[in-house]
Amino acid sequence: MQKTYRLENLSCTSCAAKFEKNVRDLPAIKQVNLNFGASKLTVDGNVSIEELEKAGAFDHIRVYPEKEKVQHIPFYKKRQTIETVISFLLLVAGIIVSFQTTETSAWSIGLFGTSMLVGGYHMFWTGLQNLSKFQFDMKTLMTIAIIGAVIIGEWREGAVVVFLFAISEALEDFSMSKARQSIRSLMDLAPARALVQRQGELLEMDTEEIRIGDVLIVKPGQKIAMDGTVASGTSSVNQATITGESIPAYKQPGDEVFAGTLNEEGALEVTVTKHAEDTTIAKIIHLVEEAQAEKAPSQKFVDRFAKYYTPAIIAIAFFVALVPGYLTGDWQLWIYQGLAVLVVGCPCALVISTPVAIVTAIGNAARQGVLIKGGIHLEETGRINALAFDKTGTLTKGYPEMTDVFAEKGYEEKDVVKLAASVETMSQHPLARAITKQSPSVYRHGNFQSITGKGAMAQVNGMHIAVGSLEWAREHRLAIPERYEKLQHEGKSVMAVFSEMELIGGIAVADPVRHESQTILEKLKGMGIKETIMLTGDHPVTANAIAAEIGLSDVRAGLMPEDKLTAIKELQQKYGRVAMVGDGVNDAPALATATVGIAMGGAGTDAALETADIALMADDLEKLPYTIRLSRKTLRIIKENIIFALGLKIIALLLIIPGWLTLWIAIFADMGATLLVILNALRLVKIQK
Repeated sequence: MQKTYRLENLSCTSCAAKFEKNVRDLPAIKQVNLNFGASKLTVDGNVSIEELEKAGAFDHIRVYPEKEKVQHIPFYKKRQTIETVISFLLLVAGIIVSFQTTETSAWSIGLFGTSMLVGGYHMFWTGLQNLSKFQFDMKTLMTIAIIGAVIIGEWREGAVVVFLFAISEALEDFSMSKARQSIRSLMDLAPARALVQRQGELLEMDTEEIRIGDVLIVKPGQKIAMDGTVASGTSSVNQATITGESIPAYKQPGDEVFAGTLNEEGALEVTVTKHAEDTTIAKIIHLVEEAQAEKAPSQKFVDRFAKYYTPAIIAIAFFVALVPGYLTGDWQLWIYQGLAVLVVGCPCALVISTPVAIVTAIGNAARQGVLIKGGIHLEETGRINALAFDKTGTLTKGYPEMTDVFAEKGYEEKDVVKLAASVETMSQHPLARAITKQSPSVYRHGNFQSITGKGAMAQVNGMHIAVGSLEWAREHRLAIPERYEKLQHEGKSVMAVFSEMELIGGIAVADPVRHESQTILEKLKGMGIKETIMLTGDHPVTANAIAAEIGLSDVRAGLMPEDKLTAIKELQQKYGRVAMVGDGVNDAPALATATVGIAMGGAGTDAALETADIALMADDLEKLPYTIRLSRKTLRIIKENIIFALGLKIIALLLIIPGWLTLWIAIFADMGATLLVILNALRLVKIQK
């Protein structure tokens, strides 16, 4: 039986690997999957929480059921922090006493020894256990170094090293907790309980008990607990938690609402359409956690490198301790130098350099309404050279709007619109809705008739009024002005409004270009994207007209889904890494083939969440430059982190040559590198749209 648990105190990658191994070794366990980024454990087997916590006792790992809220202890109240403070006070007392007496006096040794035990007894216990099994991780190396320092009489130095290591552990735990904060904040968004109207009764119940079809009562200022549609009431709903957009969306009966969003003004009755585990916010949390577990290419490289790095450091430490010691006879100096090499060589900073950046970037993107489904997609987005766009719903709004109205002699524009709306009010055609939206009132009408491929007609105010194609008007021997034809060449759908006797006017309808499309394309070119391309199934006339309006030079029109896929392959041969931006439904083959598939308007669209590598949860192109900027910054920070992690250690190791390397410098190099890579990665939190 598969169960998922959330973990507390999981801050070190090597500790996570050891915990996973310990759990795997439990007798009843069939399969284990530990997600370090999300601090989450999935096990298949009959095992208790007590057994799991025992497996993580070496690092005080706490285990909680997935549904249960994890108890987050403030930093200053944590056992690790308290022990570090006590260790520091004992260290200071020891230093003061050693100045009054000597470093090797009974009082000095007692205080330094107690400081080491308080600050490092967990490390020593784990290190000795690892040593007995020939497992060489960070704590093993530190344990050998501290025992060695004590043997050669460096009590003060050993105590300082233990204290600095305790500080680095505490700060690493604090920093990783900050990096995971975005996921925790998402988990706390949707209320755990809701007010439900069921069979005429008002009941407050847990969201897990709510069924599809139940009606939620959502008061002003409350968060919506479940996905659903508005049954009654109107209100403004802040959907920033899902889409990243801070401007509230106006909701009325029939509109979709999401769990975790805030009802700002009016009272709403919402009919539930999804179970708690299937809501959009639940899917986002699941996908983000899975994304943080997936190893990016750079992380795989670091993991492979670290596998050989640690044994190499141990070999170097033995060489430094034995060879110069044998040649010079100064065994104490070179054993000390060898111990310092062990400390400085701890691979912690290197191993954590990539995952902390990936976790922070994906979490930040989720808060901004961008769902990135893995570290590999984050890295690939930072390397793309060309972007292909679907037209409808991506560069355009995806629904028709009335753009032009012509009135012939004897009529006004408002008469043309009202007559057309009186006919189209009974039509289901998408173009009809664009007209009826513009006329709040209509004439008395009847005898509606739809003529396939031509238009519609009805009896309006005693006249036969027809709304349809220009060709249909010509069949009635009506002359069509040139200005109507001109609009058709601009890619607009032009409808004639006429009676049996005369042409009354014309209405042009088009899928309007998003006002931000041109600006976004300019931003992308400014960011170094080599080429932007439109791939559309629309007519070439319409596609070229829109491309000219927004500044696109490469247009491929009249494409079927399989043609878009072929076009993506051709672009990849020409430009290398190519991203495709579409709606996630009819663009599925192209999105899947592209280096990175980016779906527009992922909120509430299962196809977009499942098909694309990245989903822009709001129907907002502005998120595209942000996503590319975040990806590039993440790539840069990963490279910087690897350089910091290795560079500081190389500099410290070079101090061996003149014999300047001390345990203090070694631990500062190790601690400094670890904190530097974590703090550098946390800079990604500041990147905003």
